Amino acid sequence: MEEREGEVRWDGLCSRDAATRAAALDHIGQAVLRRSETISPVAAVPPTRAADGPLVPAARDGLNEVLARLLMLSKRCPFPDVREKSEAILSGVQTIQVGKEDAMMHTLFADSFATLGRLDNVTLVMVFHPQYLESFLKTQHYLLQMDGPLPLHYRHYIGIMAAARHQCSYLVNLHVNDFLHVGGDPKWLNGLENAPQKLQNLGELNKMLAHRPWLITKEHIEQLLKTEENSWSLAELIHAVVLLTHYHSLASFTFGCGISPEIDCEGGHTFRPPSVSNYCICDITNGYHGVDDIHASPTGSIPSTESVCEVEALMEKMKQLQECRDEEEASQEEMATRFEREKRESMFVCSSEDEESAPARDVSRHFEDTSYGYKDFSRHGMHVPTFRVQDYSWEDHGYSLVNRLYPDVGQLLDEKFHIAYNLTYNTMAMHKDVDTSMLRRAIWNYIHCMFGIRYDDYDYGEINQLLDRSFKVYIKTVVCTPEKTTKRMYDSFWRQFEHSEKVHVNLLLVEARMQAELLYALRAITRYMT
Repeated sequence: MEEREGEVRWDGLCSRDAATRAAALDHIGQAVLRRSETISPVAAVPPTRAADGPLVPAARDGLNEVLARLLMLSKRCPFPDVREKSEAILSGVQTIQVGKEDAMMHTLFADSFATLGRLDNVTLVMVFHPQYLESFLKTQHYLLQMDGPLPLHYRHYIGIMAAARHQCSYLVNLHVNDFLHVGGDPKWLNGLENAPQKLQNLGELNKMLAHRPWLITKEHIEQLLKTEENSWSLAELIHAVVLLTHYHSLASFTFGCGISPEIDCEGGHTFRPPSVSNYCICDITNGYHGVDDIHASPTGSIPSTESVCEVEALMEKMKQLQECRDEEEASQEEMATRFEREKRESMFVCSSEDEESAPARDVSRHFEDTSYGYKDFSRHGMHVPTFRVQDYSWEDHGYSLVNRLYPDVGQLLDEKFHIAYNLTYNTMAMHKDVDTSMLRRAIWNYIHCMFGIRYDDYDYGEINQLLDRSFKVYIKTVVCTPEKTTKRMYDSFWRQFEHSEKVHVNLLLVEARMQAELLYALRAITRYMT
């Protein structure tokens, strides 16, 4: 059989002849070196982009699989020379290459490590966008570790409850460790029924915020604030709501980017899939995909003419819409009609892979009512009035309420929302000097539309022009049922865009979702207070 260029051959290792094994190991070592050299280290990633061009085929050629096999050989091969050489090859490869980053990234990594005691995969993915990461880390640090209404172990337990609603074992396991580290009672981890009644009472709000926030009323708030000895103060409730929405949206980011556990965590050092995504974008930060790249990617590693045309077509639509804006403006009645149409159509956006799945027991014990999930708010004749931002907005109402009851957090959240919404490098795939504000606004407003939230000054007709069906499927899945996100969904939209741009999309999804949940919860709290 003719050997393909760059292919890794393992059959020589099965030989009983030491010279043959040595030759095979040299060949494998050279192949690993070539592949690792094609991958840009963190130092080569400018703050504004992940790379200067499309990924080259060699960088996507299964390095993860090769390294995993070498790790197995270093531990379980009966030939000592193979074990020793495999370990030597692994030692020579710096997969993440922390320590070679630029000054800004080094500061962010150091801050993250000093705060969390680890450099987690969420940080390694978000570092595609350092400005956002800085704001994210600052906010998360304040919520978890600075002075606040809730004790530290409560904060981590609420994080566990929130992440568990989306079956996000990655975040659950991180906060189980943190919960124990700050002195949390291990018995609470046996199930929500073993936690204090005060935390159990938060379960109803947790599930509604995660899946159907439009159902939250002032009566739900009253039940939490007036439960005698197990009651919450307003300040405690605000802290809890911000934590719940933070970890619901972070679960979306985790699944949307396919983040896997760190190598020293459960699921991070075996082939057992840690999530339904079964891929890790932490590999993408180094320029390559996981082992399912070949059969999961519909286009392969070489950019297709079709995907290049998609970029050109999208830019042309943006240009045409801008020209239409300049020429005429739709009436308020027409804008309202277009919103209702888009809201109705969003109900029917679903993936062919969409199916019910029971959460694993080790995650589901942290919340009640496991069958409760996302439901489109207008299905089965149930109608919820449209939430008009002009009547209750983050800027005019939510921000001041949070800041009054939990000082400085409103400011931190506001900064994070604005960075995510306004973040741009004026690029689209291979094109530069592009105004992407129209596209970013369409993504943000589509997410809010799915939650029934309407901006009176926005023409929702633009959404169908800018977001194709595969993109809508990805957005809705990541935002509403993130545990059902798959790598195929990730690959199927914006096929010619950089991975850093897809991570940017996920930042928009995270912050738009968090703000939508907050708006419903804070409006209910405001109504209770007035």
